[in-house]
Amino acid sequence: MNAKISLAVALVALCSFAKDPVRSTVLPYKNASLPVDQRVADLVGRMTTEEKIKQLDMWWGKEVANMGGHEASSYSEEKTAAVVGKTGIGSVHDLYPLTAEVTNSIQKYAMEKTRLGIPVLFIEEGLHGYSGFGSTSFPIPLQLAGTWDTTLVHDIGRTIATETRAHGVDMILGPVLCLPRDPRWGRVEETYGEDPYLAALNGVAMVKGLQGKGVSQPNSVVAEPKHFAIHGIPEGGSNTSPVFMSEREGRSSFLYVFEKAVKEGGALSMMAAYSELDGIPCVDNKWLLTDVLRKEWGFKGFVLSDLGAIRMSLENHHVASDTSDALAQTLNAGLNMQFYDFPHDGFLTAMNKAIADKKLSISQLNKAVSDVLRVKFLLGLFDNPYTDTSLKAKVFHTKESQDLALKAAQESICLLKNEGNVLPIKKDVKSIAVIGALAESNYLGGYSNEEGKAIPILDGLKQRADKNVSINFEKGYSTEKNENENDLQQKAVALAKNADAVVVVIGEDLKIVGEGKDRANLDLDEKQVNLLKALQATGKPITVVLANGRPLSINWVAKNIPAIVESWFSGEKGGLAVADILLGNVNPSGKLPMTFPRSVGQLPFYYDHKPTSRHAYVDEANTPLFVFGHGLSYTTFDYSNLTISPATIPVNGNATVHVTIKNTGTTEGTEVVQLYICDVVSSVTTPVKSLKGFGRVTLKPDESKTVDFKIGFEHLALWNRDMKHVVEPGDFKIMIGSSSEDIRQTATLKAN
Repeated sequence: MNAKISLAVALVALCSFAKDPVRSTVLPYKNASLPVDQRVADLVGRMTTEEKIKQLDMWWGKEVANMGGHEASSYSEEKTAAVVGKTGIGSVHDLYPLTAEVTNSIQKYAMEKTRLGIPVLFIEEGLHGYSGFGSTSFPIPLQLAGTWDTTLVHDIGRTIATETRAHGVDMILGPVLCLPRDPRWGRVEETYGEDPYLAALNGVAMVKGLQGKGVSQPNSVVAEPKHFAIHGIPEGGSNTSPVFMSEREGRSSFLYVFEKAVKEGGALSMMAAYSELDGIPCVDNKWLLTDVLRKEWGFKGFVLSDLGAIRMSLENHHVASDTSDALAQTLNAGLNMQFYDFPHDGFLTAMNKAIADKKLSISQLNKAVSDVLRVKFLLGLFDNPYTDTSLKAKVFHTKESQDLALKAAQESICLLKNEGNVLPIKKDVKSIAVIGALAESNYLGGYSNEEGKAIPILDGLKQRADKNVSINFEKGYSTEKNENENDLQQKAVALAKNADAVVVVIGEDLKIVGEGKDRANLDLDEKQVNLLKALQATGKPITVVLANGRPLSINWVAKNIPAIVESWFSGEKGGLAVADILLGNVNPSGKLPMTFPRSVGQLPFYYDHKPTSRHAYVDEANTPLFVFGHGLSYTTFDYSNLTISPATIPVNGNATVHVTIKNTGTTEGTEVVQLYICDVVSSVTTPVKSLKGFGRVTLKPDESKTVDFKIGFEHLALWNRDMKHVVEPGDFKIMIGSSSEDIRQTATLKAN
């Protein structure tokens, strides 16, 4: 090629390059056509150390916007400019913008006024409904687990995500995947109950519901399972206390739930627990945060501290010498972002000191930053940083969402006892006495918007009962110091004597349930028991409705009151759902996701215990008050024809279990069929039974259906003496029934 031709080719190439805006002007990290990890690497390579450090910090909503109480009422450019500056920031929490215009304005500043245009991540709470004012509030997670309906839980996750993202919020701190083996712990209500299998399936359903078909979609958010890990059985049931757990037991139960959320759910964030595990704070545990979470499970998101958990390493656990040491330890272990642990200036100074002292390498800092940025890229914040402000009006607290909240409450309320068929309340009843201060409660449950209100049980009965039924109310016991206890009780007794049916709502006062409200005992308030004793003396048929966030020791009630309904904290439509159950509009189908102990002396008491776990005391029965999986119906069900095909499988094989369920009563109803497995002989000890399958089946009177369960490696495997996850040859006892103790059919599956 001669010189003239070469020059011409070069000029053409140069002109073509100049006319291609992507090739000539767009930096790689801003090029949406490139792979996310390539964009992340390019961006990190352009960042200063300060810019990187600030991506690992979290700011209060009040620092960047004008707050009107719990919610951000308007944008403040002055506050945003002071915080975001030219460097940008990682995330904002506790903002709860009334509209997406607030988040859009903050985001616009970050995109246009900072040096690199790195978007802000907005993070809020939403365990059973987005915690912003006016959102749809569903039953507490513990109650959702009582539906034994993972499709429903997924749909609830979709609703939460849709309402959240419509406000410009990108991430929800949940679900809680702790296994609460000690109900004294105040946060039991936030969990999906004691069983690993049930909690794992609900956790996957919620994560998938929140993250949808992709977190870049306008109706999806990042899910952040918590508290990682083994946080639900603190010493003495006291929050943040030490946890003592072997690796084998942890992998078999507590870690299994999180593993499913990552591997199957695809969770893109994780919250490290406050507690210590085997002497190492979880925020400093490299085995937990790096070896297991990232290397074994393939986690691609970022790990957030629980609020102040890094600071606890310094001030409580005493494993760090100063702030820079605490931060270096946690980042080296695999944590990515602080949660109000240290003031922003102190955080920046301490991080720089850790780097200068060579306790934290630039390489490790880059890894931490890359994880945060990767999630921001996956959310689409670099390419589509702004939320459509018309979305809220279309998707927020819709009739469909409210109907879903009602359905969730109806499915999850559990009939614990119904002696003499006291329930449903008879159609010829003309007057109902509603007694108990909690009958007027409009509490939504923990981690709800405090200004949100549920429909009280009293109001629900008034709305659902026939117009000819007289419904009257008395508190029955004092809730204020200036109230006369005897007068209140006498008024309640007088009301009961003149009523055809009596509904007494008792349970937990809001002062003794929730985060930071651990209990030394699980008994009912003495005032409530005394009231019940006085009402029982009237001879009237009494129904007790429990309103609580954890299992309670209700021994006198269980022995002496004919009908007991567990309503938990049922969300915004709770009163209507309870009324539907009491009046027979809905046949109860909820099952207990936790064991009810008789006393705290039995704790920990969970159904899938080891063979040598005994509860034999000279002053207490050796059985629980109500067992895991228990729940009655207004009809009855028969189980028959259990078969396994094939009955013998290789250790890596699969089998199908079939069982026939028939409604033998006179009312249509839904049964939750439960499958449990026992490894008959194994190299390490295994539980006496473990839940490995369940299904809801709705039947009309005399109708029968066959329910199928798939059994394979996941259901049969154990962690053997070499800490290998394997299925060992041998016999497996298959048990199917209506609860963990009400086993109706058994058979044997052989693996070889």
